[in-house]
Amino acid sequence: MNSTSRRRFLAVAGGGLGALAGCSSLQESPGGPSAGGDTDTPVPGTVPTADERLPLPMSPEALRDEARSGGPSKDGIPSIDQPRFVDAGDADFIDPGDPVFGVVRDDVAKAYPQKILVHHEIVNDELAGTPVSVTYCPLTGTVQGFERGGTTFGVSGRLINNNLVMYDRATETWWPQILATSIPGPWNETPDIESLREFRLVWTTWERWQTHRPETEVLSTDTGHARNYSGDPYGGYNPRTGYYKNDSLLFPALSDDDTFDRKTVVMGARTPNGAAAFLKDALRENGLMAGEIGGTPVLAVYDTGLDTAYVYRNVGEGSFELQDGTAVGEDGTRYDPDDLPLERIHTFDAMWFAWAGYYPETNVYE
Repeated sequence: MNSTSRRRFLAVAGGGLGALAGCSSLQESPGGPSAGGDTDTPVPGTVPTADERLPLPMSPEALRDEARSGGPSKDGIPSIDQPRFVDAGDADFIDPGDPVFGVVRDDVAKAYPQKILVHHEIVNDELAGTPVSVTYCPLTGTVQGFERGGTTFGVSGRLINNNLVMYDRATETWWPQILATSIPGPWNETPDIESLREFRLVWTTWERWQTHRPETEVLSTDTGHARNYSGDPYGGYNPRTGYYKNDSLLFPALSDDDTFDRKTVVMGARTPNGAAAFLKDALRENGLMAGEIGGTPVLAVYDTGLDTAYVYRNVGEGSFELQDGTAVGEDGTRYDPDDLPLERIHTFDAMWFAWAGYYPETNVYE
């Protein structure tokens, strides 16, 4: 499907999407485990960045050359800049099996329904007083949270590796979502090449999230935009249909690696020293999986309650067992899957083709 047909596709399903101006740890400190230090008061015109840069698959300039129009122009897919929330009991527009993206910070729990984000891709919000952007790319099945400081993020209208390219409205720098790292673009040709401060959102279902956090707030359909939030322009997840079920892509990928089917979901983790992908079905089956990132032993732990996983640095190669949904250490101490006494590595769901394209040297565990 080319960019013209994608534009038409979005316009028909989204009530004119292309025509209107405008793609954690559950309990995490504002800086997060991969963020670069303490959070300061937001300064207008600045974007918070991490102390260390994440890996890129090629030079920033080469990545820029891979960018292509996704159809809608800059801000043609409008970000939600004044989000409103409702209590869980008032979220009657979500079915139990619908995907939501959940996060908790300082005991503030929020859920962002996939059926809303598919029409906007970016929500500029606050979590417990910290300005953040919640971002979702439907073509790569990735949800990412970033600190935004004194600015907001918008949808550039460009894609690389089928993945959303964001831009910040302070410097107009391009930021490919999965890479979380700046590259040159037509509105800022010479940005500093830095990585954003990230935080974890959990891809789960509304039923699972509401059980886990019954006090959660939910992003409202009162977004200020006229959209049919009961429809997904790409198909559906409940049940899985359309783009999310078939093996076709709308644009060329950076990799043709066929280790798995293109849309197979992996839990991806990366550090400045390397990357690893754990097949999500294998995590469901095994519960615990050992691996390595950049020569450092890591441990992936499956969470049966939320159907997600967490990856930890396991330098001492400590031994754990998963029993009744909790990780049990060698001394018998029990830990929730998101709270092992190890350093957590930022981890998120991704379609295999997207992960393999951006991290061609990734370790793979299945």
